Amino acid sequence: MACHGSCIDNGPIESFWGILKCQKYYLHKYEHMKRFVVIDKYMKFYNHDRYQKRLDGLIPLKYRAKAA
Repeated sequence: MACHGSCIDNGPIESFWGILKCQKYYLHKYEHMKRFVVIDKYMKFYNHDRYQKRLDGLIPLKYRAKAA
């Protein structure tokens, strides 16, 4: 990480929150806080089950198994 307040450090997380808002938050109406469980499930999907181009089109677990 760079020095405090560096905009370069914020790029990946800003990108993630932008994708999350576009794909989940803005598409659903959340009447109660309990409905936000959908966002928690999406975060788990995004980090563990999503096919990623930078990993040769694999999910992270399959990429790690292939690398091992």
